[in-house]
Amino acid sequence: MIKKEDRNLNRKARHRRVRKKISGTAERPRLNVYRSGKHIYAQIIDDTKGHTLVSASTLDKSLNLTSTGNKEAAKVVGELIAKRALEKGIENVVFDRGGYIYHGRVQALAEGAREAGLKF
Repeated sequence: MIKKEDRNLNRKARHRRVRKKISGTAERPRLNVYRSGKHIYAQIIDDTKGHTLVSASTLDKSLNLTSTGNKEAAKVVGELIAKRALEKGIENVVFDRGGYIYHGRVQALAEGAREAGLKF
């Protein structure tokens, strides 16, 4: 019998392993990324208080996206989260890729956030 690989289970294990080492503080909150098949979500989280400070996703009506599951949409979400963070006075963050490979949509979101002014 061939053992079937559960990719999401492996991703969650990677995410747990990374989360042991990184944590968001009030001075440097954590930029968390979640990627689904159709959408991408980003949150800036203060782990000491357990609060989400800023969030953005491809579900936001203000973006008016035609397609939500591609790199262009991810880049727009990165720019939006950076804009909202800078409005709240957040400049420096710790990037948490959520166990995903830094490639494709996750990379596009990170680059969009960097171009809009976030530092990580």
